[in-house]
Amino acid sequence: MCAAPQLPFGLPDPAGGNVDLLIVAGEHSGDEHAGRMLRDLLAKSSGLKVCALGGPRLAAAGAQLLRDLTATSAMGFAVLAKISHYRALIAEVVRWVGDHRPRAVCFVDSSALNLRIAQGLFDQGFSAKARGPTKVLYYISPQIWASRAGRRFEMARHLDGLATIFPFEPACYADTNLPVEFVGHPFVAPDYAAPVALDPAGPVLLLPGSRKQIVAGSGRPAVVLYPGQEILRVLQGANPPANVALRQTGQTGGPVAASAVLTASGTMSMHCALAGIPGALTYRTDPLTYLLGRMLVKVEFIGIANLMLKEPMYREFIQGAARPEALAGELLLCLNDAGKREQTRAQAQQLRSLLTQPAQGTAADWVARQLR
Repeated sequence: MCAAPQLPFGLPDPAGGNVDLLIVAGEHSGDEHAGRMLRDLLAKSSGLKVCALGGPRLAAAGAQLLRDLTATSAMGFAVLAKISHYRALIAEVVRWVGDHRPRAVCFVDSSALNLRIAQGLFDQGFSAKARGPTKVLYYISPQIWASRAGRRFEMARHLDGLATIFPFEPACYADTNLPVEFVGHPFVAPDYAAPVALDPAGPVLLLPGSRKQIVAGSGRPAVVLYPGQEILRVLQGANPPANVALRQTGQTGGPVAASAVLTASGTMSMHCALAGIPGALTYRTDPLTYLLGRMLVKVEFIGIANLMLKEPMYREFIQGAARPEALAGELLLCLNDAGKREQTRAQAQQLRSLLTQPAQGTAADWVARQLR
């Protein structure tokens, strides 16, 4: 058997010795969700010692950040170019858990990375399912309802518990012995501060992946929200026109007011949907990733708001349909059609009611119960 490749770094030891919880969040959105959960958890259990592989939100929430994973996150076939790095990272995380024996590990989203670490912990005998000392938890279910549903059986073999943010997800695991709990969506929590807000007189909001040709047809200024420095460098390299402002998510001095939005599928599209901002959803990727996705993904919509509502809150423009003139036309409709704006407002209210937190408690309550 070939040895795992070595990282050019080792994960540091936990400050002060023992650690109660390790959180692993490999992308910006996972770091955001995990940071909110950790703030709530430490407010209720201030004595917990928490380490994390994640990003700035987890660090700000009170975790000892062992490694910033958000600076190097990858998706689709871009992961293949870094496969040696990720193999080494998985081996190093497994080693670290074996050495320091936290009471629990909580993975957040990022299934391509996190499910492999969970398997490594099981294979090495470190996880509770393998009679080891560490519970293996997962917050934010992989989208098994969209593709590769068979993953649920391996998850049941390796995980001690799963918390979901969509109410229909526990039923997807009904034929396994994995304990699954719906803990509510973090974006509808009472203390949640949304990064965006509806303002019919505001600018058009563009989220990474947007093109400068789209803005030119609207006659309005535009704001592009970006999650980190890597995305900022890409945006700056596109030489955006003078009427486009670049702002980092979470560092905007309050919510960004917008009259319409062009968004990629993902976390920010849910922010915008719950805020009732009318708009369009677009997705373009390399042809090979798209072809593979078409073979694997078995859902009617790619936008989660559309899936939840079972109707297009945001019209979807995929691959070749994502032409600048088509996107600009949809945004102009959102800006000028009062009926469209009212429909979006009603859909936002319906979506919020579907995602309302259940009586069992928050994600932090769920983690706290696992640590008892």
